[in-house]
Amino acid sequence: MPYPDLMVAPMREDLTRLGFRELRTADDVDGILENTADPVLVVVNSVCGCAAGNMRPGVALSLRSEVVPPVLTTVFAGQDTESTARVRDYFTGYPPSSPAVALMKDGELVYMMERHQIEGRGPEAIAEDLKSAYQEHCAPEAA
Repeated sequence: MPYPDLMVAPMREDLTRLGFRELRTADDVDGILENTADPVLVVVNSVCGCAAGNMRPGVALSLRSEVVPPVLTTVFAGQDTESTARVRDYFTGYPPSSPAVALMKDGELVYMMERHQIEGRGPEAIAEDLKSAYQEHCAPEAA
């Protein structure tokens, strides 16, 4: 059973206020990931306070970099079940993880931060890892 909308609204807003587009259906996911050549950041948002509570601020901090993914998207595990399941189909070689942060390029997974890489780490450390991934996969010379 999905989490109540009222409960997750503030957690969604942590990302949507930064410009993230919510992907609510499998068609939304396919439409972005299959038709976008630019790097796409996909955040698998979650209610989990211990990991997602640091992941969301870490993602926000990571976007204060010179190099960032041009397309920002999110799905919400435990609520957007269809889109979450579909986006996980693109995460080849990785088991379901929430929260998680993925970087896609030309429909292919090029970077994955799983829950175990988020848990127990502060937003600054999470942001630094993401900034390194952006530099590697989103910088003009990476194109």
